[in-house]
Amino acid sequence: MADPIDTVFSALADPTRRAILSMLLEDDMAVTDVAEPFAMSLAAISKHLTILTRAGLISQEKRGRVKWCKLQPDAMRATSVWMQSFGQFEPVNLDAFERFLAAELPDGTGQG
Repeated sequence: MADPIDTVFSALADPTRRAILSMLLEDDMAVTDVAEPFAMSLAAISKHLTILTRAGLISQEKRGRVKWCKLQPDAMRATSVWMQSFGQFEPVNLDAFERFLAAELPDGTGQG
């Protein structure tokens, strides 16, 4: 069985699936409404939805004749916690680094 974090990252790797998740941030949507803005078949959208469902990022349920999609934000919790562990590193300030290099290597060649 794949690591849940791997499954989430794999699902998020595709721009169509990320766009679908963004759409579902607003509200639950019928599958046909999810498919509307994309230039692909309903079958192709269904494959994307299946991947998102397997990753736990969305749920799908049938209401009458219509299949609805709903965002499951808790599925990203473990992934988010994992990513936040990298927040302990300070971002590199390239301007400060450039000033440091200029002060240490005044001729700009790196030779001193």
